[in-house]
Amino acid sequence: MWDLLIVDPITNLLLFFYQLLGNQTIVAVAVLTLLMRLLLTPLTLNQQKSARKQQELQPKLRELQEKYKNDRDRLSQEQLKLYRESGINPMGGCLPLLIQLPLMIGLYQAIIRALAATPLGLLDLPQHIYRWVGTSFSTLPPLQSQFLWMDLALPDPYYVLPVLVVVTSWLQQKLISRTTAGMGGGDSQAEAMTQSMQVTMPLFMGFISMSYASGLSVYFVVSNLAGIVQYLLFQKPSAAGKSEPATAKSK
Repeated sequence: MWDLLIVDPITNLLLFFYQLLGNQTIVAVAVLTLLMRLLLTPLTLNQQKSARKQQELQPKLRELQEKYKNDRDRLSQEQLKLYRESGINPMGGCLPLLIQLPLMIGLYQAIIRALAATPLGLLDLPQHIYRWVGTSFSTLPPLQSQFLWMDLALPDPYYVLPVLVVVTSWLQQKLISRTTAGMGGGDSQAEAMTQSMQVTMPLFMGFISMSYASGLSVYFVVSNLAGIVQYLLFQKPSAAGKSEPATAKSK
């Protein structure tokens, strides 16, 4: 079921882009990553909007915590009531992550499968190619796995990609944290957690990149860059929109 729903569709899409883009595996992985990121854009934007709303509610949440500090059940009820009144789903921010994780794992497995770096993999691949595409995909393997000094089926021996993963992940986390900065009403615990995530998450992603195929690192780097561009496109106009009423009011 996992192969049928996740890995096989991604594998066939990867082969399609590989054939379309001049048999360039790294370009095919990059384009497929952008496509996946584009499909997740509505969920990502909703996640960012939900995060901002939750940060704006922090002062009211702290008031409830102080008021019902000796009654946890009542505190939970009042917090849920506040979320409902504000139109916030506390678990809504987890949805993009829950969707992105299986896609990331599926993409990694699809890259390994499509590259067919071993004789066994080469024999196994045709079973996962859709029959309705004919023989066009069947003649593609083994895919070109070399790019510069790297074999995309193996970890980067010089750790260039893992470093890029860490840098782009950190920059994306830094930009996203600006969206909610200052909305927590001085919540030092939330700020400390945010700062910790800005360090630990990029390092964790870098560790994964050092341990697995370089093709997965390409996915991380392209996805992070797309996230940065997404921030610049969708956050700046809203920031400008917020400043206009303030300017008008001062006049």
